[in-house]
Amino acid sequence: MEPLKQHTGLVYPLNRTNVDTDQIIPKQFLKRIERQGFGQFLFYNWRFNEDGSKKEEFSLNDPVYEGASILVGGENFGCGSSREHAPWAIQDFGFKVVIAPSFADIFYNNCFKNGILPIQLPIETTENMIKEAEDHPYELKVDLEKQEVTDGSRTVSFDIQPYHKEMLLNGWDEIAVTLTYQDKIDQYEQKLS
Repeated sequence: MEPLKQHTGLVYPLNRTNVDTDQIIPKQFLKRIERQGFGQFLFYNWRFNEDGSKKEEFSLNDPVYEGASILVGGENFGCGSSREHAPWAIQDFGFKVVIAPSFADIFYNNCFKNGILPIQLPIETTENMIKEAEDHPYELKVDLEKQEVTDGSRTVSFDIQPYHKEMLLNGWDEIAVTLTYQDKIDQYEQKLS
């Protein structure tokens, strides 16, 4: 994974609550075992008609949000099943940060495991961000080291567990964290032989 220290990006506002993992990536697309290739199916049932054509009324299909890398959603984002494919689809589509008032626990933890920064902010703050992004192209700067999000005029702080912060700052997944103990693992294996 790539380290994530600071990120500035265009905001995509998803003004919906209780976005579940089946809406993020529908079950019919879970046949792959690799992490790539899921972005094209992100929010599939909202983005596409039955014939595969794009639904013009769904905001993510609006060219104004092309290249957006920060998703701001509503409460209880990522609820539903525990499928890890949901963060895979979000990341593969190009989102690096997801901001919401609350997240489902499993989805929240799966984000960190896959290099996505989920940020929990007060509902008033996320509603203001959504409104700004619906009104005009809106960028945010996220500074993981300082634990701050700013739009240039307002700055808000966010909490993150030190373990998750270290993983993202270093671009580590759980295997990489384990490998930081390689010397101790080698010493232990030498004792056994």
